[in-house]
Amino acid sequence: MHIDEESTGEILNRLRRAQGQVAGVIRMIESGADCQGVVTQLAAASRALDRAGYKIIANGMRQCLAGEDGQAPMTPDQLEKLFLSLA
Repeated sequence: MHIDEESTGEILNRLRRAQGQVAGVIRMIESGADCQGVVTQLAAASRALDRAGYKIIANGMRQCLAGEDGQAPMTPDQLEKLFLSLA
């Protein structure tokens, strides 16, 4: 699947944000931080990953539906499964 340049930048920014948040969670746990702060950071990392995934799916949906990447088009059931994998 080809992701356009603008979307690639947005996706990479979201993934880098999630990476930093996960690193922060690790440091928080290692230093004995309170549970509320750890869970808040985990939730933020999860949202960043979800948004990156949704952006990838949204960007590639046209290609997946039309089979533009040289593969057979995805069925509605396959697309549903793809969306639900992020739920």
